[in-house]
Amino acid sequence: MAQHLYAIGQHVNFDGQIGSQMKPAGTFIVTKLLPPLGVEFQYRIKSEREAYERVAIEPQLRALKPKDPADNQLPRNASEAERVFAGA
Repeated sequence: MAQHLYAIGQHVNFDGQIGSQMKPAGTFIVTKLLPPLGVEFQYRIKSEREAYERVAIEPQLRALKPKDPADNQLPRNASEAERVFAGA
């Protein structure tokens, strides 16, 4: 049996295309897994910029790469100024 590709709490990109209308695209968080619409899994998603949730089908979503904490780390030999401006 097929399963949802995305999980509750996962951050995804929404492509914004719903039928012939364009909706605001951007980063959303999956808030609920919904039953399939035909053969497409559905998700309830929420943007931080909108007060409401919307429903999207799986092909409209793309997983965001999780942030790696190591990406924000400065090299061991970074100067004091680099550390101050980086907020470290």
